[in-house]
Amino acid sequence: MQPVIDHNTVITPTTVQTGFSRRFCVAPMMDWTDRHCRYFHRLLTKHALLYTEMVTTGALLHAEPARFLQFNPEEQPVALQLGGSNPADLAKCAVMAEQYGYSEVNLNVGCPSDRVQNNMIGACLMAHPQIVADALHTMQSAVSIPVTVKHRLGIDNMDSYEQLFAFVDTVRQSGCNVFIIHARKAILDGLSPKENREIPPLKYDWVYQIKQAFPELEIIINGGIKSLDESLAHLSHVDGVMLGREAYHNPFILADVDQALFNADNAKPERDQVARAMLPYIKQQMAQGTPFYHIVRHMLGLFHAQPGGKKFRRFISEHGHHKQATPDTLLDALACISRRI
Repeated sequence: MQPVIDHNTVITPTTVQTGFSRRFCVAPMMDWTDRHCRYFHRLLTKHALLYTEMVTTGALLHAEPARFLQFNPEEQPVALQLGGSNPADLAKCAVMAEQYGYSEVNLNVGCPSDRVQNNMIGACLMAHPQIVADALHTMQSAVSIPVTVKHRLGIDNMDSYEQLFAFVDTVRQSGCNVFIIHARKAILDGLSPKENREIPPLKYDWVYQIKQAFPELEIIINGGIKSLDESLAHLSHVDGVMLGREAYHNPFILADVDQALFNADNAKPERDQVARAMLPYIKQQMAQGTPFYHIVRHMLGLFHAQPGGKKFRRFISEHGHHKQATPDTLLDALACISRRI
């Protein structure tokens, strides 16, 4: 039986830690936002909040936690996203997140994959707002770092604004005050995760309405955002924006984030400088047994839409898998651009 919130207990809403902001975030993306990707992204932006891939409670409780939780201090601020629904298990994993030094722990209520639905993980939990509230309450009671939630507008036929309002209204009673909302519903039967990122229509206005209805909540908008100009437009209505695929496929967009969204005075890096700044990290990680391509695959889009960018990407794709690949392989890829071969 799931524990039930004692509504007579006063819960102080999650307080944002000093030193980081959710004004701009890079979304958690399975198979993509691993620690190598986050190290690379941090070379492009000092201020964006980065998220891990979703890690299930089962993986942390029944495997080797260090395998999933270790990260580089340079990645901070970084948030751990958890997948699960059992409050006690989620609380144990939240404690692990805090012990490992994560800035935030986030509960996934948005993944539409049928692989996780059977374990009551992801978007299917939108049909069970009280379970979500109980889980968040228990997690917050166990840690001092912020506990947040990421969810969809709805699922299947549970897709009215009134149902979204009711979900947020129930979940906020847990004391969680940060809601990251993917502005699409999820169709759990019939669409793949990829299709669920493209076919259900975006309804940004619903996210705006939630912010208006709950002004005390911190609302972060996610879904289909492709530029910093779009991000700034959304920030007229909500507290933060989260980019996913665009930030991965065109990572140099992150190089403008600090100045455009945080009014920072740090100089914008050059693409070549960013690539070369990865060399010591690549050398260090390869010395520990990490294959070259596991690291540099996240850099394929660094020269997106630039002269020589396709040659850079092709060189790494063709040569990066070889056992003989070394940090010099990245230098050879950069030479392809300068020589335009």
